[in-house]
Amino acid sequence: MNGHDNFSAEAEARRDVPSRRPGPGETARQDTLLRYLGAAATAARHADAEPRVATAPPDAARPAPSSAPRAAPSASPAASPTEPGPRLVRDVMDVPAASLREDLPYRDIARSLAREHTSVLPVVDAEDRVIGVVSESDLLAKVAFEASGHRPGRIGRLRERRIHGKVHGDLAADLMTSPAITVLPGATVAEAAWLAALSRLKRMPVTDRDGRLVGMVRRDALLDSLIRDDAGIRTEVEERVAACCPPGDREDVVVTVHDGIVELTGRMPPASLDRLVAEVAEITDVVEVKNLITPA
Repeated sequence: MNGHDNFSAEAEARRDVPSRRPGPGETARQDTLLRYLGAAATAARHADAEPRVATAPPDAARPAPSSAPRAAPSASPAASPTEPGPRLVRDVMDVPAASLREDLPYRDIARSLAREHTSVLPVVDAEDRVIGVVSESDLLAKVAFEASGHRPGRIGRLRERRIHGKVHGDLAADLMTSPAITVLPGATVAEAAWLAALSRLKRMPVTDRDGRLVGMVRRDALLDSLIRDDAGIRTEVEERVAACCPPGDREDVVVTVHDGIVELTGRMPPASLDRLVAEVAEITDVVEVKNLITPA
């Protein structure tokens, strides 16, 4: 994740947004997206800043059957009793995960997608190892070809010719995209989010180190895990207030949060105030801290 250290969090991301007239709902959509990217970048920086502890596995892991990119879990020191570690893919993935056999006909694939209410399913071999994925786009290309008989020109685009080469197949093994991009259950949510964003995937298979399917993780689940609402941010800020302030001063501090902007009002000793503002500014999803507290 070191390659992304040059990404700043919320403030710099906002300055990079192209200036144009926003459409209906565009402002809210951009705000959500920017908070997502800021949270992912912040989580990645914090993970890189912590010392890594390498642990030797009990048995030598066999090589994964697929050469596609896959987010690996980050080794981290034991979590402190007061500060939980980053959330992992296993915390947000869907279990059990539906899958397709490689010899499944395309009409049955379409029924499986409809039954599971999803646009993509992993294809597994006889040992449940993920060998590819089949999406609605793969099926759409096949039925469109059958309906129109369209063929790419002699100098057709490479992507169109590749699609044309797949539409003659009838089984999952013929139609699937392979190798599949997968993620390990021990990878952090931030690492999986970067992989999903860079690969433009809505769903990713989760596999063990032998490539066997153990779950599926959705892009919206990663998003929800990285972005908390204002109530969740306020709860963590109030916990920081309780940790920084003597019992007699806590009741004089009022916390409000709106769109990730934290506003602190009330009275507090200067020494505790400086510590509190610094800690609140480091909370994930906090966009800005407005310190309106009067020193006691």
